[in-house]
Amino acid sequence: VGWARRWSKRPEQRVKTRDRAVRYGDLEVREIATIKDRLAHASRGAVAPLRALQAVLAAGRMSFDEGIVVEAAIFQECLYAAESKACVHLFFGERNSTRRLQGDASTAIAELNLAAVVGGGTMGRGIAMTYANAGISVLLQEQDEAALAAAVACIGEVYQRAVARGRMSETEAGQRIALISATRDYAGFENADIVVEAVFENMELKRQVFRQLDQVTGPDTILSTNTSTLDIDHIASTTRRPEFVVGHHFFSPAPVMRLLEIVVGECTSDAVVAASIRLAKQLGKVGVVVGNCRGFVGNRMYGPYQREAQFLVEEGVPVAELDAVLVGFGMAMGPLAVADLAGIDVGWRIRQEHQHLQPARMRPQRLADRLCALGRFGQKTGRGFYRYGERGRVPQPDSTVEDLAQQCARQAGIQRRTITPREIEERTLYALVNEGARILEEGYARSATDIDIVYVNGYGFPAHRGGPMWYADQLGLGRILTRVREFEEELGFWWKPAPLLERLVDEGRGFADFDAAR
Repeated sequence: VGWARRWSKRPEQRVKTRDRAVRYGDLEVREIATIKDRLAHASRGAVAPLRALQAVLAAGRMSFDEGIVVEAAIFQECLYAAESKACVHLFFGERNSTRRLQGDASTAIAELNLAAVVGGGTMGRGIAMTYANAGISVLLQEQDEAALAAAVACIGEVYQRAVARGRMSETEAGQRIALISATRDYAGFENADIVVEAVFENMELKRQVFRQLDQVTGPDTILSTNTSTLDIDHIASTTRRPEFVVGHHFFSPAPVMRLLEIVVGECTSDAVVAASIRLAKQLGKVGVVVGNCRGFVGNRMYGPYQREAQFLVEEGVPVAELDAVLVGFGMAMGPLAVADLAGIDVGWRIRQEHQHLQPARMRPQRLADRLCALGRFGQKTGRGFYRYGERGRVPQPDSTVEDLAQQCARQAGIQRRTITPREIEERTLYALVNEGARILEEGYARSATDIDIVYVNGYGFPAHRGGPMWYADQLGLGRILTRVREFEEELGFWWKPAPLLERLVDEGRGFADFDAAR
């Protein structure tokens, strides 16, 4: 009220919005073109951001009455557009996905105030920072003294870069760094409310860590693992309290990526699930509850997607061209650039770990295996599917990879050919959808919407397309099933259609109808 009274005594300020002068009406054509280019790149194919720019420019170049007519027309166009429906689908999906799993006061676990992270590698450091950014104290444990020192130094450098870029103040950075305590042993773990294991992706190593955690933590401490593929129940079986074991699969870089897959084991208690959901919100993450299968939801689907991308390169598609097609579709990065970022050796080691589970006739990922044999693990080694310069992040095509792809094709008896952008999209994206249908039918995802949330928030699928399952519904499941059957005949048994996909097509339903029925 006081503010209103003060301003009411200043007549020069009482000017209607419609009568105010607009300064940006004289932008040069070149400046507008630059803005459009930047916006188009950032929006990844979405129409609405460019329409918003159009409305702003109209306001600066027209009278108020003319401008609001243009703005109303743009708004109506965007309101009923497909991308609007896709974003509304995700908006409500995020809010509804975990609501029924929140738990009640009688089963609530006390607020989580102290976290401990085991492992000072890339993921361990990122997870520790994620907790510190939320104001939660963290114990970061790493047995190797040099590795621990490197982890602490890296955390400090990340925060200092944030200060230099104006993203936080020196005071804020100092407060967050002060919340992270480094240790080489398990001292203080008895007071931790939650422990996050983030060691190397090896089952025996993780089981060994959990045996130790079972001894050094309190009886009500939540024991979470950041494993991206391994069996939660097998890890939990090393403890005396498997009901307190849960998967917390963070995505790299952990402080940035919004997704947290909450992986529920056979014995995980409802109270631990509810606490994990609340924790995800406290950390600023989108928590999605998923079941315990190999790769869970995200990585299980990512496997076929990455597989087809690599097969397409062996069959004749240049690496940069394949990635460009998927980026053109709206993905944040192409699959092969993502592989370099994550480390090609990660998938290589996972394949070795699960080699006994592979069908005998499964076509191997020859190109990725050859790259790993040469020590080309991606950005961290300066070579992978691409080569990287001194800055380490800008990918450059590498003729060596093309030569290796040709060698792999000859070895496998593959006739290389010209492959259209449409086939690249179909083979990669339909592989996602087909595997998603299997996951949904098997009950490892609670809804198709949950799968969409996972892929938009964790894997760079464009939000304006609503996620892979929503996209499939809009495209038409009949069309997808037809192509999947053709791929099975042309390429191999790994393209066998998911039974749920066939059933939904037979019944004239979509994944959204399947969600509604459940």
